Amino acid sequence: MEIVSPIDGSVVAERGLVTAAELESVLRRAREAQAGWRETDLAERARLCGAAVDAMLAMRDEIVPELAWQMGRPVRFGAGELGGFEERARHMIGIAASALAPLEAEARPGFERRVVREPLGLVLVVAPWNYPFLTAVNSIVPALMAGNAVLLKHASQTLLVGERFQQAFDRAGLPEGVFRNLVLSHEQTAALLQGRKVDRVNFTGSVPAGREIERALAGTFTGAGLELGGKDPAYVRADADLDHAIENVVDGAFFNSGQSCCGIERVYVDASSFDAFVEGALALTSRYRLGDPLDEETTLGPMVRPAAADFVRDQIDAAVKAGARALVDGSLFPRSERGSAYLAPQILVDVDHRMAVMREESFGPVVGIMPVRGDEEAVALMNDSPYGLSASIWTRDAEAVRSLGARLETGTVFMNRADYLDPALAWTGVKDTGHGATLSPIGYEHLTRPKSYHLRLET
Repeated sequence: MEIVSPIDGSVVAERGLVTAAELESVLRRAREAQAGWRETDLAERARLCGAAVDAMLAMRDEIVPELAWQMGRPVRFGAGELGGFEERARHMIGIAASALAPLEAEARPGFERRVVREPLGLVLVVAPWNYPFLTAVNSIVPALMAGNAVLLKHASQTLLVGERFQQAFDRAGLPEGVFRNLVLSHEQTAALLQGRKVDRVNFTGSVPAGREIERALAGTFTGAGLELGGKDPAYVRADADLDHAIENVVDGAFFNSGQSCCGIERVYVDASSFDAFVEGALALTSRYRLGDPLDEETTLGPMVRPAAADFVRDQIDAAVKAGARALVDGSLFPRSERGSAYLAPQILVDVDHRMAVMREESFGPVVGIMPVRGDEEAVALMNDSPYGLSASIWTRDAEAVRSLGARLETGTVFMNRADYLDPALAWTGVKDTGHGATLSPIGYEHLTRPKSYHLRLET
């Protein structure tokens, strides 16, 4: 398995797939290790997981350029991913005691009644390349804190991230077998699931890949958490702080070259503010610097591969052919010709929902902006999507957000921010975005099974 860098097409690293015999040995050792790990005191689990976080942060200087080489993230933003990794990990470690505490039923004389949370056993985490530390940590740390053993299969584009997780847990002194990074093919992963070798899989990736996971699990009764695609909308109301909205909506659309499942991919602006919003968004977008992600001045790196960039180019071309206008002057962004992984950011106006760019996931640096006539039209358009991960409303009226949020078909409602995971809140989605949840106490519910104790103390 090779990592081909989007920077220049060179091979960053090459790793052999695990053999069938090696995999059987890993599975056997994980089961044995989990039996002891589940009996380990929660405070000790917290100490070891915390030490792994420390070990990961100590590798920061090597990790940041590694990220750039593997998936194109500019080095000026690389440390931000580790900051988010730490925030989520430490939060989930900190709430473990309360989240895993038994649920005591109402007192009844002569009886003892409670629900305890037991670990599932062996959890497989299948992680994506676009936020390779952040998405993986959402499941890995709480799964371990809950007493499970964890197998990590990282995306082929970011194999080195899986190795960094292994190094961090090894340096922390985690018992051997409790965590194991594996280099697996899609076929090997499917066979692992079909063979009922794990007790849960947490997958982050595309909708088609999520369907493959479900097909592999059919009939096994193995639980799955699926965080799939997104086409997240932003709605800028007439009373919004326009400068704040412009700055943050543009960042939400183009950060990580638009390669974020919860990035902003479509914008609806109250007609009274539409022209001013578009003018400001265009001015800000034109200041982005597309180039080598190893250069500290670069604010927009390449997409993960040329084919992904050409997919977005095709969406833009189809929209323009259908009547949309592309506002960003491509000549401001060298190296962004067809066949290159480097893609200029683009703003489209005169768009509508007949266009794929407003309906299908782009996962790249393009956003369509439409005027709307108030809340009713905005909500209807925001819900007109097969996805539902997050939605943002830009306004000074919090009560309006509460009211509109109740009608939005989405997992998270943001007000005056976007593209952020708060570890205290459940990260989840609806429709084709998938099912299950990570983070918050609810994330622990998906990594444990309830067992009820109903004891008659007197006979």
